[in-house]
Amino acid sequence: MTKLFLPLFLCLVLLAWGVAFAGNTAQQTVTFEVQAIDEISVSGNPAALVISTATAGSEPDDVTNNTTTYAVTTNGTSKKITGALDSAMPGNTTLQVNLTAPTGGSSAGGVALTDSDADLVTGITQKAESGLTITYTLSATVSAGIVASDSRTVTLTLTAGA
Repeated sequence: MTKLFLPLFLCLVLLAWGVAFAGNTAQQTVTFEVQAIDEISVSGNPAALVISTATAGSEPDDVTNNTTTYAVTTNGTSKKITGALDSAMPGNTTLQVNLTAPTGGSSAGGVALTDSDADLVTGITQKAESGLTITYTLSATVSAGIVASDSRTVTLTLTAGA
C-alpha cells in the first residue's frame, strides 16, 4: 500500500502546485496588418451612342451619355485613374470620357480615349466614394462616313500616381 501511496501523493502535490501557481490573468500576442486596398468598379454599360443628326453645313452632332457611375476605394496616397480602349476607334471618330473626381481628386475633363493609358483622375488619397458620374461623348466628322454598329471595351485602372 505504501508503494501506491507515494506515487499518488506525488501526483496530488504536483497538481496542487500547478493550481497554486495559476494566475488570474493571461496574455496573447495578436498580429495584425492592413494591406494596400485599390478598388474601382462601374455601375454597368452605357446605352449605345448613335450619331444620327447634324446641322446643315456643320459636322455631325456629338452624342453624350452620363448614365453610368463608378466607385473607388483606396487606403493609399497619390493614386490616379487611367483609361484605355481595347482597340483604336475607327478613323475620324473619337470617344471621350470624363470622370467626376472624388473629393480631393482632380479630373482631367473630357479625354479622348485610345488604346494607350491616359490619365483621367489624379490626386486620389485615402478615399471611399461611389456614385461618381462617367460621361461618354462620341464625335465623328463627315469623313468617318457610315460606321456600322461596333463596340470598344473601356478599361479604367486605379494605380499609383506620378
